[in-house]
Amino acid sequence: MAEFEDSYKHRGMRKKLVKLLENKGITNHHVLNAIGKVPRHFFFDNAFVEHAYQDKAFPIGEGQTISQPYTVAFQSEYLRIKPGNKVLEIGTGSGYQACVLLELGAELHTIEYQKNLYDRTRRFLPKMGYTTNFYYGDGSKGIPSQAPFDNIIVTAGAPLVPKSLVNQLTIGGVLIIPVGDNEKQKMYRITKLSENKLKKEAFDFFSFVPLLGKEGWG
Repeated sequence: MAEFEDSYKHRGMRKKLVKLLENKGITNHHVLNAIGKVPRHFFFDNAFVEHAYQDKAFPIGEGQTISQPYTVAFQSEYLRIKPGNKVLEIGTGSGYQACVLLELGAELHTIEYQKNLYDRTRRFLPKMGYTTNFYYGDGSKGIPSQAPFDNIIVTAGAPLVPKSLVNQLTIGGVLIIPVGDNEKQKMYRITKLSENKLKKEAFDFFSFVPLLGKEGWG
């Protein structure tokens, strides 16, 4: 991991990244401001810091990646969270998306399936100044003990929309999830209009690592 130095150069690189995301269609200023605040280079070994503010995913071990900034911004924008919303993140991974959600004012609960990543990120984020609620386990089943949630964000590709997650949404709550095969997935936003009625919207195609667990790829 990079040393905790956020220099003028780093901040300048983040400004360029924010501008790039604007040019790619991200319009929510709260999301852009959050991306502009989180020092993404902290998640990179010093040898790879030049990759930190490029708009691409990057390996973080355990077969996982730190998500492409555009993907993080897209999901964050379409999640429609408001400060104080209770948010569930499925797939803590590096913790970068979690930091963006915290900058947006989320009361965040984040769950990770890979024990090594869970241990690493749970220790690392507080060193950056971010505190949240970490859980280790099968995120495809959500966290029933903490439900309901105003927003749920899934940061891994699912074969279908897990019923457990829909059940854990508040009325009016929003779930954003990539659904498809192991190659590419279509991004869906599901709004829970009532206990029996859902609004389902489809957006662009993305490529995520597989969602593991009982209601994922097993």
